Parts: sequence; C-alpha cells; structure tokens
Amino acid sequence: MTTTPEHLSYVLRLADNALILGQRNAEWCGHGPVLEEDIALANMSLDLIGQARLLYSHAATLEHALSGTNKTEDDYAYFRTEREFANYTLVELPHAGPLGGTACSNRDYAVTTARNYLYTALMAHLWRALEGSKDAQLAAIASKSIKETRYQLQHTRDWLVRLGDGTDESHRRMQAAVDFLMPYTREWFTADAIEDAVAASGTGVRAADFESAWRDDVQAALDEATLTLPAAVAHVTTGKHGEHSEHMGFLLAEMQSLARQHPGATW
Repeated sequence: MTTTPEHLSYVLRLADNALILGQRNAEWCGHGPVLEEDIALANMSLDLIGQARLLYSHAATLEHALSGTNKTEDDYAYFRTEREFANYTLVELPHAGPLGGTACSNRDYAVTTARNYLYTALMAHLWRALEGSKDAQLAAIASKSIKETRYQLQHTRDWLVRLGDGTDESHRRMQAAVDFLMPYTREWFTADAIEDAVAASGTGVRAADFESAWRDDVQAALDEATLTLPAAVAHVTTGKHGEHSEHMGFLLAEMQSLARQHPGATW
C-alpha cells in the first residue's frame, strides 16, 4: 500500500472528529442530568478519545512514511492550530444549541443526545465499511471502534426516543435540537478530493455512499420518537476543510492550554 497525502488527511479527519466530540461530551462530567448518564457520557468520551489516540498514532506512522517527520498523538491534538483541524462543524458546536444566550444553563441535554445519535448513526456505517480497508491498521481500528459505536448508538437512540416521546417539554426541546443540528449534517455527505482519492485506492470510503442508509436509520428513530425530520437546507458547513465556527477556537484554547504551557512535558 502506497501512502499518499490524501490517506493521511483522511485518517486525521476521523481522528479530529473523535477527539473534538470526545472533548465536548467530557464537558458533562459532573453535570449530567442523572448519575448514570454522567457516567455514560464520560465513558463515551473515553471511547472517542481512545479512537482518536489510535488514529493519531497511525497518522504519525503515515506522516513519517511521507516526509520522514516524527510526530506523536500529542502533537496532533495539542499543537495544531484551528485551521489545521479537519473535524465536522457539528461536533464542535456547544451544548446550548438553539437555547444559547437565552437559557440559564450552557448545556442542553437534548442537543447532546441528538448530536451523539446523528454522529454515531453515521459512524456505525463508516466503521463497518472501513473494516474492509486496504490499510490494515485502519481496518483494525475500525474493528475495535465499531464495537464501541454500536453501544453508543443504542444508548443515544434510546434517549432520543425517550425524550422525543416523553413530556411536552422534552419533546419540544428534542425537536428544537434536531432542527438545529440536522443542517450541519450536509457537510458529512459532500464528497471532496480527499474522500474520492481514498475511496479509489480502497483505503477509505465516501460518507456520501451511506447517506441513504443513514437517513433511513434517522427517519425510523425520529418516527419512533414522534419527531419530525426538518426540511433540507442549501448551506454546507466547511469544518472538514479547516474553516470552523466561532466556537472552535474557544474549545481548543481550553483543551490545549496545559500542554502549551508545558511543551515537551511528559505525564
């Protein structure tokens, strides 16, 4: 297998998505609506950050093969700038969602639940497909990650249905969260040169190839939750191209501050 810049970029995209969503979910630690959910979100964060570590370590191997540069997972996580991250815009958004600026709390569990469901529903398809990657290490990471993703998908779907088909207030807030987040998913299914290249080489897959199956999954979940799928929008966000929302810089500042204050330190 020949290593290409597109191959490296693709692995970094997967890693960045896992890391940034893991960081966001970790913000619930100690603030969960009930103790069991506090623990569940912490475990999901650990799973995602664990996936990111495996992917960053693999990216370091790929980058060394391409340029001879020696990097570690910490270099990718803590010492890249905002523009160098290639995660989807959806995973970097704060938990407040549509209530931002008007609510007493900066966390809305409906937004967290809807985001985690939409993302894990996608990754359940992607990890399964990536188990067949010609990149043996990526295939191995996919085999490990799909087990964690299946649990996360079941958990988040259960809560989506429970809150959507719950009280008038939980239904209202869950519908508002779905309405807020769904437009950001268009970015996932907009193919580009990187996805085209890895799909052609057999090392990666196009998310667009799974859009129909993903949408069927989402529609079934929303129907059970008595929620409505919002109308499609034309705008496509560009997080995977390094053009992020205004929230990304604040997230990185908090996540990277300690490592940047003590560069070269070991823990």
